[in-house]
Amino acid sequence: MDPPNAMLQEAEYNLIHYKVDGNQQLLKQLQKQNMICKQEVLIHGDYTIDNVLVHDGRITAVIDWSGGTWGDARYDMALALRFEDGIFTGKERACFFKGYGKGISQHEFCYFAEGLYEFF
Repeated sequence: MDPPNAMLQEAEYNLIHYKVDGNQQLLKQLQKQNMICKQEVLIHGDYTIDNVLVHDGRITAVIDWSGGTWGDARYDMALALRFEDGIFTGKERACFFKGYGKGISQHEFCYFAEGLYEFF
C-alpha cells in the first residue's frame, strides 16, 4: 500500500467497521483532495496536550503511543493545534514547529484535523 493512500484506505475501513465521526461524504471529499505524503515519519497519532508531560517549561515526555505509526507529520501537527484555543500558542507553538522543521497551512490543517482525523 503506498503511503499517500494508506491512511485513506484505513479511514474507509474504519467507516465500514467502526463507529466514527466521519461519514461517506467527507471520505469522498478527502479522497478527491488526497494530500500526498512526501516522506513518512514516526507519528504519535494522538498528539494532544494531555499526552505531553512538561517539567520546568520543557517537554520531558510524550505518553500514550498506542496510535503510533509511520505516517504524515502533518497529521500530528494538525491534531496538536486542533484543541483548546489559547493553550498551544506563542512560545510553545514556535518550539513545536521548530521541532518538526516546518509549519502547516490552513488547508493542510483542515484536511487532517477536521477531515481525516474524523475516521480515527
